[in-house]
Amino acid sequence: MSKILIRGAKVLGGEPQDVLIDGETVAAVGRGLDAEGAEVVEAAGRVLLPGLVDLHTHLREPGREDSETVLTGTRAAASGGYTAVFAMANTFPVADTAGVVEQVWRLGREHGYCDVQPIGAVTVGLEGRKLAELGAMHESAAGVTVFSDDGKCVDDAVIMRRALEYVKAFGGVVAQHAQEPRLTEGAQMNEGVVSAELGLGGWPAVAEESIIARDVLLAEHVGSRVHICHLSTAGSVEIVRWAKSRGIDVTAEVTPHHLLLTDELVRTYDPVYKVNPPLRTERDVLALREALADGTIDIVATDHAPHPHEDKDCEWAAAAMGMVGLETALSVVQDTMVDTGLLTWAEVADRMSFAPARIGRASGHGRPVSAGEPANLTLVDTAYRGSVDPAGFASRSRNTPYEGRELPGRVTHTWLRGKATLVDGKLT
Repeated sequence: MSKILIRGAKVLGGEPQDVLIDGETVAAVGRGLDAEGAEVVEAAGRVLLPGLVDLHTHLREPGREDSETVLTGTRAAASGGYTAVFAMANTFPVADTAGVVEQVWRLGREHGYCDVQPIGAVTVGLEGRKLAELGAMHESAAGVTVFSDDGKCVDDAVIMRRALEYVKAFGGVVAQHAQEPRLTEGAQMNEGVVSAELGLGGWPAVAEESIIARDVLLAEHVGSRVHICHLSTAGSVEIVRWAKSRGIDVTAEVTPHHLLLTDELVRTYDPVYKVNPPLRTERDVLALREALADGTIDIVATDHAPHPHEDKDCEWAAAAMGMVGLETALSVVQDTMVDTGLLTWAEVADRMSFAPARIGRASGHGRPVSAGEPANLTLVDTAYRGSVDPAGFASRSRNTPYEGRELPGRVTHTWLRGKATLVDGKLT
């Protein structure tokens, strides 16, 4: 295996250091390092982070390869600095058996741009009526530890309790899409001033908050772990903060788009802004930023949701919900959290690598940048400024809400176990 010397990088945003990669591992970190025959990457002024980990990605394969495949999705991940992603279960067929999760896991191993860890469905067919093969998926080659019906809520309290009890036996976690379905029938956007003015069906904050409140109490009752997907309201933040103060084992994620965008954008009627949960108010956005900064929200997760052109280029009511996010996530976090002084780069490493790897039990990821650790690394040019051009995306889909928007930062290099997957901003 070749040696790579990353020279002068600001490791986790700190003082410049050299990092030597030898084979699949970090061999040394320090100043003035040298290695005969090593490939040298001049990284002065750039920030070196552990490879990013996304706990919430939709790769669409099997079944919706017109939107994304494991290959194109992992290429997008590498472009965004990710070395591991967790693939959601709402595929066709649903990833509710050992056979399907193993198929996704093997596709990830074959393509190699990042590690792919399948998420298993909580219920058969995501229908919310009968528990899926949780134990069999955990015991499979895929070793599933995270289970979610994302896209749908496990709204039956008894089913949710049973799932929490089941995964407790092997240290798993249930990731809940918090949306009370009866409160969101026909909903098209956040319920509030803008929805009233536009005459669009409102999606009330309480539809999310009521499920989170129920589930943290269920997790406390059975002594299990619950993770809240794409938390989006100020009220949800307060419930999670309260639950953590009681010692309940709850974690939560926020998406980049909920840190930046508000429901005011829906006035354009551009379906690119249609997403689940919906874009909320400026008050919610500020509360989410504060909660990510103080640790109430544990991680940033992309909820990368690719859709083909025809599913977004239509009238608002008929459009699919979702946005792509893997290739822009770190830039949005720099824009909203780092450049505003709310997070340091070391804290970004925690929210986007260490913590998601810990929650998902992603072995070998979310590790310190130090000697003897796996060489899963991301190099970022934080001084870069540029407009988002989806034509250059590695993802198969282009449904980004940031087209033409100037964002800071650019991932220049990504290494997966010492192998470069991205060099000078180009996939290898």
